[in-house]
Amino acid sequence: MGAPDVARADGGEERVPSVVCSHVDITYRVYGVGREGDDADGSVRRLLSRSTRGVGVREVHAVRDVSFVAYRGESIGIVGRNGSGKSTLLRTIAGLVPPTAGRLWLGGKASLLGVNAVLMPKLTGRENIWIGTQALGLTPAQVRASFEEIVEFAEIGDFLDLPMDSYSTGMGARLRFAISTAVTPEILVVDEALSTGDAHFRSKATERITQIRQNAGTVFIVSHSDRTIAAMCTRALWIDDGRLLADGDPRAVNGLYARKYGQHRQVWRQRFDEARRIEDIEGPEAAARYLRRWDASAGP
Repeated sequence: MGAPDVARADGGEERVPSVVCSHVDITYRVYGVGREGDDADGSVRRLLSRSTRGVGVREVHAVRDVSFVAYRGESIGIVGRNGSGKSTLLRTIAGLVPPTAGRLWLGGKASLLGVNAVLMPKLTGRENIWIGTQALGLTPAQVRASFEEIVEFAEIGDFLDLPMDSYSTGMGARLRFAISTAVTPEILVVDEALSTGDAHFRSKATERITQIRQNAGTVFIVSHSDRTIAAMCTRALWIDDGRLLADGDPRAVNGLYARKYGQHRQVWRQRFDEARRIEDIEGPEAAARYLRRWDASAGP
């Protein structure tokens, strides 16, 4: 796919595309044990055999015909239930999962928290900072200049000289985030990493992501927290069963998601049923007026 044209916002300023996702489909296969030979002897035979007989294959259609354009300077939240395809889509943007169909154009290097592939659990935090930052392209002199800032941001204290596999989930996430954002990436993909931090860390992460956006980077964030999406993002995409159902203001998209899956979903089903009844009798404009009563709130 060739580079897309530069778009212009309503105010006339240029909007430079960073990601163009055009009718992307992602399908993968899950291999499991078939019915045949489920006992212990069957398991041994399968281990000794090089054939695939008795192995079941299930095809998973994770992302279905998704299209959108992301621009430099945007922070985009991805919302959806577990298994909806949102993480698979972001791994495709990060270059880890190739699309099965459709086209994907990136206007820069995408980083899934940048350094996960090169960090080594058996090495100390100090050693991993050196490995991770150089993998991102920093010179030894640049690593030395930014080292203390990374340590301070990660807040791992005396654990700096202990192996990473001794860290809590939150400590590991903080260190990965600190290393990954030591260099402003062109496209940063954050997949649930912020959910492990406390309020203080989330506040710092929000400030760091804001800095990345101000430096013309693009940030994608997957989160189950509507507050995280609202606080950190300028735009939100709702992925449901692999399909893009909504794209727009985070508060509005969160509201739509809550109407389908939130605690008041039954109330919304009744309202939509009433809207359909009104549409049949009075027309679509009357039905729209009826639903607009609650548009100002994501709640019931």
